[in-house]
Amino acid sequence: MIRLLLAGRKDEARAQAAPAETGPVASLPALAIRDLDGRAVTPEDLAGRVVLVEFWATWCPPCRGTLAWLGELKRAHGDRLVVLAAAVESEEPEVRRVRDQIVGPLRFAVATPEMARAFGDVSAVPTLFLFDAQGRTAGAFYGAPPSLHADAEKALAVLLK
Repeated sequence: MIRLLLAGRKDEARAQAAPAETGPVASLPALAIRDLDGRAVTPEDLAGRVVLVEFWATWCPPCRGTLAWLGELKRAHGDRLVVLAAAVESEEPEVRRVRDQIVGPLRFAVATPEMARAFGDVSAVPTLFLFDAQGRTAGAFYGAPPSLHADAEKALAVLLK
């Protein structure tokens, strides 16, 4: 997909990242994972707050920029926002190394295959899911198009007003 974007074939990359027959989940799945600090990520931790879940990979260059941007968002919105950075196709030592480089207030975890399946379409990285304070899906963003940050911030602003 990254090759398609670099070749200027954005529509083809979007179609590949978000096939028409699939879509985002209707609500935040109940998570059964631990973050890299060993803390359980539970529905109670997330209740009543806007939640961003990003699926990313250590081998994905655009993911690094997105993680740094998500750290800025978390700092700006404090406890009203939870950001979970869930690594896929990545080994835990590498995930920890990236976490230590980013040094942001994100909750990092290694996604299990079950977790990824619970979110439905995770066919590209980064994939970002946005949920309102009631846990309903408020947006899904696939890949790293130039408008990703602006589009996600616009959706987030509506939820945090």
